[in-house]
Amino acid sequence: MTSPSPLPVTAPLPPVLALIGNTPLLSLHFPELQRTIYAKAEFLNPSGSIKDRLALTLLSDARARGLLRPDSIILECTSGNTGIALAMVGSVLGYRVQILMSEKASVERRHLMHHFGAELILFKADRGYVTGIEISEEMAARDSRYFLPRQFENPLNAQDHVDHTGPEILRQTDGRVDAFVNGYGTGGTLNGVSRALRAACPGVCIVAMEPSEAAMLSGEAPCCHSIEGIAGGFLPPLIRGVPIDRREKVSSEEALAMTQRLAREFGLLVGTSSGANVVASLRVARDLGPDARVVTILCDRAERYYSTRLFGDVKPH
Repeated sequence: MTSPSPLPVTAPLPPVLALIGNTPLLSLHFPELQRTIYAKAEFLNPSGSIKDRLALTLLSDARARGLLRPDSIILECTSGNTGIALAMVGSVLGYRVQILMSEKASVERRHLMHHFGAELILFKADRGYVTGIEISEEMAARDSRYFLPRQFENPLNAQDHVDHTGPEILRQTDGRVDAFVNGYGTGGTLNGVSRALRAACPGVCIVAMEPSEAAMLSGEAPCCHSIEGIAGGFLPPLIRGVPIDRREKVSSEEALAMTQRLAREFGLLVGTSSGANVVASLRVARDLGPDARVVTILCDRAERYYSTRLFGDVKPH
């Protein structure tokens, strides 16, 4: 597969990349609980997820430091959203992109990455992300053309949220946030946003959402669940050391039900991790009171989940 020649580092960035970030903060009211939560609409990024921020930051930094050459191949292990984002950003910058992903990931994610021009390498995820990470390291050791973004350990993953996502939330809430709730895949969002918010609001409550079936932060063994993109079978380095005040376990069934409710009552076509974040946020808002400003993330769009339980559970009337 061939790609266009990479853009010179000094060339203006393609217009689509200017659409990344500065997403709106939506007010979601739940009358039965008399609670309102605030959700960052990250599914409005151009490739459909919060990972567009990561892809743009990591590839821009690599280009500026000369780590990406004209013959470079971007290689990353990802459950899907980072792969879609890297495929989109990499393609418009003119680089080949290869994505390592579990053969269990939804087929729609594969189609989206391929549509952006990425090459896919599927593996059996017997040890979750760890398997794919090891494969990527082996491939890079054999071929110097490979550039590894290393999303699970790259400090820029978190720093981008310190510099951008967190300050955006503070502007949108007039500088007052009582709690921030989010799941973790790489841990970058929870790490970076919590640091930015805590610097401005020292009393903010940082809440980690994780699947009930894979509550590793709570010391439990990982197991299968239906909340794709989070809790991938290991605790990523970026989550370690994050000052987490509270953990909220959300079951796959709760996440699926809320995700469907977000579509049917709020018109939000989002993925299952977004539903799980909202479930956890409502619990926190219930405990903190009706005036609390509880912020969470709507991570991605639902079109990448058509073949999963999110749509398979829907029964015709």
